[in-house]
Amino acid sequence: MRVTTMLLLAGAALASMSAAPPPPPAAMDIAAIAAQRFGNDAPWYRDRIPFFESADPAIDAVYYYRWALYRAHQRDLGAEGYITTEFADDVDWQRHPYASLNDASGFHIGEGRWLNDRRFADDYINFMYRSGGNDRHFTDHMADSVWGRFLVDGDRADAIEHLPVMNHIYRLWDDKYDFDKGLYFVEPLLDATEYTVSSIDASGGKDGFRGGDAFRPSVNSYMFANARALSNMAAMAGDAAMAADYAARADALRKRVLADLWSEKLAHFIDRHQSRKNDFVSYWEPIRNRELVGYLPWMFDLVPDDAKYAAAWAHLLDPASLAGRAGMRTVEANYEYYMRQYRYLGDAPECQWNGPVWPYQTTQVLHGMANLLDHARAAGPVTRSAYMRLLRQYAALHYQGSKLDIEEDYHPETGKPIVGLDRSHHYFHSGFNDLILTGLVGIRPRADDVLEVNPLLPDAADAQALAWFRVQDVPYHGHRIAVTWDADGSHYRRGKGLSIEVDGREVARRDTLGRVEVPVARAPTPAITRPVNRAVQLVRGQFPIGSASSAIDPENIHDAIDGRTWFFPELPNGWSSAPSPASSPADQWYAVDLGKPVALARAELAFFADGKGYAVPQAYRLQAWVDGDWRDIATPRGSPIANGVTDIRWPRVRTSKVRLRFTQPRGKATRLAEFKLFEE
Repeated sequence: MRVTTMLLLAGAALASMSAAPPPPPAAMDIAAIAAQRFGNDAPWYRDRIPFFESADPAIDAVYYYRWALYRAHQRDLGAEGYITTEFADDVDWQRHPYASLNDASGFHIGEGRWLNDRRFADDYINFMYRSGGNDRHFTDHMADSVWGRFLVDGDRADAIEHLPVMNHIYRLWDDKYDFDKGLYFVEPLLDATEYTVSSIDASGGKDGFRGGDAFRPSVNSYMFANARALSNMAAMAGDAAMAADYAARADALRKRVLADLWSEKLAHFIDRHQSRKNDFVSYWEPIRNRELVGYLPWMFDLVPDDAKYAAAWAHLLDPASLAGRAGMRTVEANYEYYMRQYRYLGDAPECQWNGPVWPYQTTQVLHGMANLLDHARAAGPVTRSAYMRLLRQYAALHYQGSKLDIEEDYHPETGKPIVGLDRSHHYFHSGFNDLILTGLVGIRPRADDVLEVNPLLPDAADAQALAWFRVQDVPYHGHRIAVTWDADGSHYRRGKGLSIEVDGREVARRDTLGRVEVPVARAPTPAITRPVNRAVQLVRGQFPIGSASSAIDPENIHDAIDGRTWFFPELPNGWSSAPSPASSPADQWYAVDLGKPVALARAELAFFADGKGYAVPQAYRLQAWVDGDWRDIATPRGSPIANGVTDIRWPRVRTSKVRLRFTQPRGKATRLAEFKLFEE
């Protein structure tokens, strides 16, 4: 039986506190933190993100970097709304022209569900299910992540809006279902996991990029989780037949995974080969080595609370198996083809999952470990100390020296990036802040009207302990919550222990780490506003069309109206003008032809500056094409914001073209990261 400890504040306790000098408020100065972490771009974050601080500055820095990463990967599609991208720029295998991919969608939604601005996750889900974004290019657990979003925001209507399409997509996966075995199979490449044991062995060790179809713990865990989510959503929608059908599907999959993908020999969940005509492997033959993917069933609570299964976690902590010095190996070190590099782009190594650390699966494993620690009695070798050590190890991978930049893969012994391609910088194919909020802080979202918190921190004497943390402005069922931990009360000076606030009022406290459950009545979620950016060019050569006074390469011009906004110096983004002469400033312009008259009243200008070759304009103005001539519509004073968004408004004017004219400093170029136009 779970024992819940909850100490509600009593009047006597408040009276005893009043005799001492009043303590300082526990709330963080979010304006100061936003300015420190995000500079001139702070307004984007200030009212959107939950703010977090802890006794570990490295974790704090990665937490805020991950929100900057999330912001950078919000691509504005105009009337289609926002999507979350995986790569910051275009890759060949994306869904054109949107730059969407579905394999990391569960992480994207998992991170975005914690924003107070619900638009980004909502638009992304709408795109994936209303606009055909979920094209099944890769396996995914998207339906489960939509349910996970509901557990945070509590909005029933949004949760079930796309239920018919989710049902349709689930049934399409019958083409990867073996009706004799009752399991799903997939080619590892389409599981986003090229060069795994099943594909390499199916090639006789010669390759492994394509081929190697297998019954994998990943795809079957995803389909189990999606079936369970669809059952829950169908029940909420009042469709008892669909709910029962998907509950039965989930139960059947669970039984088959436990019976057929658990290896008694390896004490691990493994692949079985699905290839029927292959010279090197046989149908239904189990693979010969442990892989990190074997922990996926725990991410979705597929595995019973049983010491037999929990023993598998010993491999994750074993340096001879999956535990590299710098991170989790994707396959254990004794595999014959461990870390053999097969694939290159020119001379640069490409992604492979035959050993390198992969943030994608590291995230999944940490979610599974958190589930085990939160609600399993048989946790095997897993401890809270091990969880925090591995979470810190993962955080450390974000650092390239003193700079934060998550990349595609890493050497498990050195922690150095392997791929290092241009596309690899600031790669959004994983999660982190969802781990902080649900694991370290321990917010366990629920479908009922209860807030449950159980921080997964070890006791104070442990080297991995945290003496204090606080998170605030966390959205939950229409409220804003805060969680504070202060081991001895010395940091916040509001008493020791764990405290919970709802809408600024403390509702629960306990002296020690442990589970707290607080009733929280569901409230309406904030309305979503959706201003439409009219200046996005999705298809090259189609309206809107950009033009410029210099540096007129089509891709350079396109980058200022591609819907992407970020200020990472490693990833140039936007139209970059020719520099002014060293002797004098120069006038430049950038124009957008909308192709038809539109009533406009506002613009957003995002300029990049680096203190070196790029600087913001000295002066600027906006012009509209009216009656066959350019007319000034806004002449702001001073310079626009560097590495942030300058908002400009004017009385509404109907026009088909808008032009930004500006004077750039001598010897400097201008980089217009993004130019947006709105009706209001």
